[in-house]
Amino acid sequence: MIDKKEIANKLSEKGLRVTPQRIAILGAILELNNHPTAENIIEYIKHHHPNISVGTVYKVLDSFVENILIKKVKTERGIMRYDPLPYNHHHLYCGDTDRIEDYEDEQLDAVIADYFKKKGIKNFNIQNIQLQITGKFKK
Repeated sequence: MIDKKEIANKLSEKGLRVTPQRIAILGAILELNNHPTAENIIEYIKHHHPNISVGTVYKVLDSFVENILIKKVKTERGIMRYDPLPYNHHHLYCGDTDRIEDYEDEQLDAVIADYFKKKGIKNFNIQNIQLQITGKFKK
């Protein structure tokens, strides 16, 4: 079960007003725990909080992304998903199932950072590197 006080603290830390709608929407993203689409979030919200409008969900999602509370992740199929982990990490993506899982590897991060530190990209200032590794999850 998601702790509403913890969600309220996350909102406050980002300078966002703590409202029941924001708590419900961030709670839905955390509860779904699968890089949900806006439609997944809306479906969850309608089931648990029927008075929250679709427009409110989209506005709140945009404000969460703007305030780096969540990240947008685009799949190979072009579907926008929402990631509750705002820090830098990578993703494993299965095109067959459209499933996304977080992938963290400090050694890989160090290799990539070292490579671009030495090589760089001409006329480009790298701000973030995030891999999406595509394949199939074993059953």
